Amino acid sequence: MLSNEQIRGLLKDIEADNVERTVSTNKTDKFCEAICAFANDMPGHDTPGYLFIGADDKTGEIAGIEVSDQLLQNLAGHRDSGQIVPLPSLIEENDRDLFQQMTALGFWDVQNNCSTNAGALLFAESPQNWFPGAYIQYVRFDGDGLEADILDERKFTGDLLTILRELDAFIKTLFPSRPVPVSSLREEQRTPYPNWAIRELLMNAVMHRDYQSNAPVTFYWFYNRIEIQNPGGLFGSVTPETFPDQNDYRNPKIAEAMKVLKYVNRFRRGIIRAQALLQKNCNPPAKFTINQPNYFLATVREAGS
Repeated sequence: MLSNEQIRGLLKDIEADNVERTVSTNKTDKFCEAICAFANDMPGHDTPGYLFIGADDKTGEIAGIEVSDQLLQNLAGHRDSGQIVPLPSLIEENDRDLFQQMTALGFWDVQNNCSTNAGALLFAESPQNWFPGAYIQYVRFDGDGLEADILDERKFTGDLLTILRELDAFIKTLFPSRPVPVSSLREEQRTPYPNWAIRELLMNAVMHRDYQSNAPVTFYWFYNRIEIQNPGGLFGSVTPETFPDQNDYRNPKIAEAMKVLKYVNRFRRGIIRAQALLQKNCNPPAKFTINQPNYFLATVREAGS
């Protein structure tokens, strides 16, 4: 949190390009444009931007506006606004080179002339050189414990785009459907586990894991259950009491990339959708074990168990 002295210094620093001031309390377009500019950080300052509402833009002097509850609610509402400001225009060429484009997306660090962590995870040939745990370990066991014989194993490694693509294709091959009698005259095709539910839980594990850990995401299939574990517990504003209704992102750039590629939705629907798919397939609800701050474990039992 800024001290009073730091705030006064920012107000007086008229030349700073990471500070915006406005006397108006209702010029929402200006507020949103300033916030978007700070978020893009095109100069590459890698420091916060500050918007002062109720301060003269030329002098930095306080205007003395009344701070009401309604004003605070209006300002807080901009955080969740979906309005696009300003409206984009379509251009054929903007003459930005690849590094400038990557910088705008948060994948390149201009000041240090190197990839950001998110850029390395998504595009580097072998991100595991810098993030040893950035892979997925799949094992199928012939029993209900780690001591059981191994029927199959696989390691998903490489850049995150390759991992996600291969994992998505692999899941579709795992659970063939079989006829299950639902009455004396009718059968339904069911699988031991619904593909999309397991996919949702795995994608959530990749998105929310702690990439500072050397441990991989584990995908263990025992004879009566599946366990998906990722290093790193709940993050930020999410607590065991608010999960899964509250959402926060340890890796916002990774989360946004996965959303754009349609692996996740970022609308807090992943867990809810997985539970609905499990119920429809006659699986028990997924159980979640949260060990803060070490790991997050999702356990899914076979249909009919």
